[in-house]
Amino acid sequence: MQKDEITPHVDELARVLEGKVDRKEIQEELEIYLNEYRVTLESAKRGIVRKYGGDPRLLIRQDRKKINEVGPTEQNVDILVRVVSVNEKELEREGDIRTILYGIFADETGTLSYTAWEGDRFDFGRGDVILIRNAYTKEWNGNTQINLGNRAFVEKQDPGSLPLMEDFGPVFSGGGDITLSQLQDGMNGINVTGRILSVESREVTVQGEPRILFSGTIADESGKAQFTAWHDFDLKEGEVVKIENAYTRSWRGIPQLNFGERAKVQRVEKSLPSEFELSSPFARSVADMERIGGGIDVSIKGVVVDIKRGSGLIFRCPECNRQVQSGSCRIHGKVEAIPDLRIKAVLDDGEGSLTAIINREVTERLLGITLDDALTKARAAMDQEIVKEDMEDLLLPSPVELRGNVTSDEFGLMMIVTDARFMRDDVKGEAKTLLELLGV
Repeated sequence: MQKDEITPHVDELARVLEGKVDRKEIQEELEIYLNEYRVTLESAKRGIVRKYGGDPRLLIRQDRKKINEVGPTEQNVDILVRVVSVNEKELEREGDIRTILYGIFADETGTLSYTAWEGDRFDFGRGDVILIRNAYTKEWNGNTQINLGNRAFVEKQDPGSLPLMEDFGPVFSGGGDITLSQLQDGMNGINVTGRILSVESREVTVQGEPRILFSGTIADESGKAQFTAWHDFDLKEGEVVKIENAYTRSWRGIPQLNFGERAKVQRVEKSLPSEFELSSPFARSVADMERIGGGIDVSIKGVVVDIKRGSGLIFRCPECNRQVQSGSCRIHGKVEAIPDLRIKAVLDDGEGSLTAIINREVTERLLGITLDDALTKARAAMDQEIVKEDMEDLLLPSPVELRGNVTSDEFGLMMIVTDARFMRDDVKGEAKTLLELLGV
């Protein structure tokens, strides 16, 4: 290891040993451990600290994590964060009163809720940048939470070592009110107000225990979101509620609202559109979907620029619904395939593009052809590709409006279309021009 490479580690050892050992001696010891004992760098540093009576737990591990890298049930977590919020609470346990701290940490990759179980030991406030060592994580209501126990250490760092909270976006202002269209993955401590459009309960198993959760759809003037309530708040369809201290998780790119026992839900008199009005789709652009990651019940206007392979008349396996080739399913082998219609289109709105999957029902309604029509034409031509060619003639390049749910993965954005229509800006004008051309 070169001198410029070893210097930061000598600096760290000098800090942990609080200046009790000369830097030159530390460097010589470190070189002996590395070059003669042939141990790893981390083992060498721990050995030197122990030799001189220091606490190895004060060393910074090289595997310091970002928030988006932290999972549940981890031990010995080192992480650099900015404190978004700090709340104090007293708990009584076996006759003793204990003060705990809880709130939100953030870095440039996301947010994380935390609990410091010995609140009197820690001195940090909102806006501080702190280095946490030897924390551990647990899962709470399906979300990862970082815990600071009796082995944890906290050191304040240079405030400039992480972006300011206002640079993170709305969620990092210490929680607060946001609209549903502003939801993004990784948010914590947020407040939203919306009308409950649907709600249902179901039983799930969490860590081996049965639990009842409540899920549905909530909407405001800006958009819709799916929600999961991990506590029974007696939610009713049609009512307007304010949900405080919620968080988000993402499913295939779609941000979903979550709230549990720590959340507060209250009925409010805020004026919102009716259930009927909110049941309509919300207009979005492809750029909106790329920024957010996905969305439910959105409409996007654009031009069909490509009809992809796998469109037209296809045949599916009756067991798994996968598309079959030459009557053979890759999972179930030779099967009695079921015919179907499908369009896999590329929609471009001028800001970006996505793949749209249009099922049989919507395809028949959009193009005015039925599955029977397609089968008859394919048999007559002895070529099922003719159906795809007809789709290309009808759709390329046509302006359309598509409605559905948009998801995202490593392959990009995809809309599962629930409704589609051709856009006709001037139907009467087009009809008049056509009649004139026909001489009527």
